[in-house]
Amino acid sequence: MTRTQKQADPMEETPERPGRGAGSSVQSVDRAVSVLEILARLGEAGVTEIADELRVHKSTAFRLLGVLENRGLVSQAKDRGKYFLGAGVLRLAGAAAVRLDISQEGVAVCRELADELGETTNIAVLDDNAAVNIMQARGAASVTAQNWLGRRTPLHATSSGKVLLAHLPPALREGLLARTLPRFTERTITGTAALRAELEAVVEQGYAFAREELELGLAAAAAPVRAHDGKVIGAISVSGPVYRLDSGRLPELAERTAAAAADLSRRMGYGF
Repeated sequence: MTRTQKQADPMEETPERPGRGAGSSVQSVDRAVSVLEILARLGEAGVTEIADELRVHKSTAFRLLGVLENRGLVSQAKDRGKYFLGAGVLRLAGAAAVRLDISQEGVAVCRELADELGETTNIAVLDDNAAVNIMQARGAASVTAQNWLGRRTPLHATSSGKVLLAHLPPALREGLLARTLPRFTERTITGTAALRAELEAVVEQGYAFAREELELGLAAAAAPVRAHDGKVIGAISVSGPVYRLDSGRLPELAERTAAAAADLSRRMGYGF
């Protein structure tokens, strides 16, 4: 029997015969789980495809997807109308969050931030005792900016590094602070007490600054990216020349960078 010749299912819901009562609630749960399984198998699917798989009317499939989307379990590609599994699935999967690639998830966020601010944006993660940049996007004003992609930078002298350092477990953080901290410019913070105070401010305000601490003429701001369990797993930064990122503009860019970091954190499963 072909799909178009399938026999009517007495349990199949139609616009004329909607389900009712406790049986309907159980059936809705079953269908919602089926939607997640369909998306896991297909990668992405539209309302019509899902309705066909479930053998329900499109309006029923649309309602199911709406509920799942509101709970963060599915997301929609706005340009194609297709649905795919959302980051909210991570709160059910627990440790599966570590498999989510922050660089892949962060591409759209990083590019959008660069387009909005016109400056270079980066995503960095901790690599032993350094911050390594794994994603970079350039805004209109930063066409000739240097390439930071793949570059390891010191934790104490960069905005991303300060974010990562500030959110390390205390014992590990203090161990790194106990080391001799190299000076790169006259503005580099190398004193343990001064750097510890700076890191406390980073945690309190939600972002970090670096003004000519790694290179003269370079300023940056960064904010933390969190995994589903709240652990800081990376940092988003915006950087540019000090004459554009002066003391008047840098706090504003830091606030926008923090908003972008919060967006990426949600994509990583945090807050669901």
